[in-house]
Amino acid sequence: MKIHLVDGTYELFRAHFGAPPKKSQSGQEVGATLGMLRSMLLLLSDPEVTHVAVAFDHVIESFRNKMYKGYKSSEGVDPIILNQFPVAEAAIKALGLVTWPMVKFEADDAIATAVAKFKKVKSVEQIVICSVDKDLTQMVDGDRVICWDRRREITLNEKGVIEKFGVSPESIPDFLALVGDSADGYPGIQGWGEKSTSTVLAKYKHIEAIPNDPNKLGLGLGRATTLLENLKSNYKDALLFRELSTLRTDVPLKENLADLKWLGATSRLKKVCKELGSESIVDRIKLWR
Repeated sequence: MKIHLVDGTYELFRAHFGAPPKKSQSGQEVGATLGMLRSMLLLLSDPEVTHVAVAFDHVIESFRNKMYKGYKSSEGVDPIILNQFPVAEAAIKALGLVTWPMVKFEADDAIATAVAKFKKVKSVEQIVICSVDKDLTQMVDGDRVICWDRRREITLNEKGVIEKFGVSPESIPDFLALVGDSADGYPGIQGWGEKSTSTVLAKYKHIEAIPNDPNKLGLGLGRATTLLENLKSNYKDALLFRELSTLRTDVPLKENLADLKWLGATSRLKKVCKELGSESIVDRIKLWR
């Protein structure tokens, strides 16, 4: 069997920018929620999709905001999308899918925890992470755990991660720490671009293994000297950024493998769709529990 772990935050944002606007009975904008519901129904129409969980950033903030002031937050996020998080979570839950609304942790941490937990199960043939988040590529493992960009129909196995970033999945947190990640709000280390970083980490894998000798980096001497000076001056920041980008695998998820099996939509979905002002979605559902 396959397990599909969905980045609900990404799906909701994607729907927000792609689905037509729609008002609920109460007058709230719910176009993104309806778009996400349709997206999940499309996913569930594939006979290979049997075991599914959806993780949300119930609040954008997490424990990482206490570690680094500039880390991503809800500041500046359109209230129209922010206000739909609880609505979308309720709708996906009514669809009969396991939902993980994160508060202390992030949605990525829930997905990472699920990967670590379920990839050990022999009956699990493959885990498919439905997300485009670079952080999640650190969880890719051969062909057993892959990332899938549903919009562009692109999958990344371990070979694909190496081709895209120039480093293996285990080095992704180090790569992001040095290069920076604007989506998460940390700048990386000055001068460390993607090409030079991948060249160095492809050989040394982790920040603390990078030698102090510029002749050993595989770059031009002047370039290597500057990079090492910048890294030395900002070494604590580099380690902090790596900690920020390293996903946690200790989120307390209570569900077992059987709980992830989709058994159909719940009867509550009919009421939810009526409240959302789109009862026609109900007609598309072939399986009810």
